[in-house]
Amino acid sequence: MKVSATCPRGGRLKAKLLALSHADEFRVHYRTYKSKNFATIGSGALCIEMSKSIGGIRMTELQLSILVNMEHPQSVLDEVRTITLMMFPKFDFSQVDRVFKDIVRLFNGEYPGYRKCTTEYHDLRHTTDAFLAMARLMHGAVVGGKELTKGEVNLGLICTLMHDTGYIQTLDDEGGTGAKYTRIDTRRSIGFMDKYLAESGFPMENFRYYPQILICTGLDKKVSEMDFRSPQTELLGKMLGTADLLGQMADRIYLEKLLFLYHEFKEARMVEYSSELDLLKKTIDFYDMTKKRLAAELGGINEYMHYHFKVCWNVDRDLYMEAIEKNIAYLKYLLESHEKDYREHLSRSGVVVKLRDKQM
Repeated sequence: MKVSATCPRGGRLKAKLLALSHADEFRVHYRTYKSKNFATIGSGALCIEMSKSIGGIRMTELQLSILVNMEHPQSVLDEVRTITLMMFPKFDFSQVDRVFKDIVRLFNGEYPGYRKCTTEYHDLRHTTDAFLAMARLMHGAVVGGKELTKGEVNLGLICTLMHDTGYIQTLDDEGGTGAKYTRIDTRRSIGFMDKYLAESGFPMENFRYYPQILICTGLDKKVSEMDFRSPQTELLGKMLGTADLLGQMADRIYLEKLLFLYHEFKEARMVEYSSELDLLKKTIDFYDMTKKRLAAELGGINEYMHYHFKVCWNVDRDLYMEAIEKNIAYLKYLLESHEKDYREHLSRSGVVVKLRDKQM
C-alpha cells in the first residue's frame, strides 16, 4: 500500500517505527534499561525512569505497537510478568503461568476435548491484547492510589485470559465456527471457567465472584446497574470490560480484523451489518459509543492508563487512546478516499490475503 502524506497511517516516522516494531534491538534496549532503573514507589510498586531516547526512539515518538511484539504470546506474558512484579515484587505467578499456557493450548487446538480456535477476530491475539491491557490498567490503578491485593491481581489476570473461551468449540462440535456462539459467548466462557477451576485444584475461595467480572465484557450489559458482591469485584469487572475494549480497538491490525468480525457476525445471524463495508462505516458510531461506555458504564477506568505509561515510559499520555484515535482517523480516511477498494488499503499482517484465501 502506498501511503500519502495525508494518510493517517503515514507520516515521517512511519518507516522508522514499523521497522522497529518487531526489532530485537528495541526490546533489548528496553529490557536492559528496565533492569537497571527500578525504583520503589508507594506501597512496594516499582517504577522505571526512562531516558529521553531508547534504541533511537525519543519518548515523544513512542507508539503502543512498538512496546511489545503482540504476534508472540510469550512476549506478552513476559511483559505482564514485568508489570505485575512492579506492583508486587514477590508475586506468585504460578497460577497465571499455568492458565496462560493452557489458554494458548486451547486456542491452538492442543487442549483435551476442544478444537482449535475457528474465529479469526476473537482469536488468541484478541485475548492477549486484553490480557496486557488488563495488567497495565491494574498497575496504573495501583500507582493512582487504588488498593489491589495480590489475589485480586491474580483473579483479574486469569479472568481476562478466560473471557473469550466461549468461542472455542468442543471436538464433537463440527458445525460452522465458534462465531455461532457470539450472542452467548460470555455464558459459555463462564461455563468453561467453571469446569477449568473445578479440575485445577486452585483454592475456590479466591475465585468466588468471577462470573460477575466476566459479565462486564458484554456490550449490552448495564454495568452501572449491576449489584456487585463487593467493591473490588466491581473494580475488576470494570477493568476487564475496559481492557477488552481498549485491547482490541488499539491493536494495529484492528481495522483489518474488522473484516473477519463481519463474517463472525454474519454466521451468528446478526442482521445489524449488511456487508464488510457497512460494518466499517458503523465502526465510527461504535467508537463514539465506546467512549461513552468507558466514561459512564465502566466508570472512567481507562484513565489509569496515564499513570501506567507515566511511570513505565515517562510519557504523560494514554497510548491506548492515541492508538484507537489513529485507527479511527485512518478508517475515516479510508471511507472518504477508498470506499470502493477498501480492502486494497488494509494491508497489515496479511489479514486481507488470509481472508481472501478462506473465501476461495
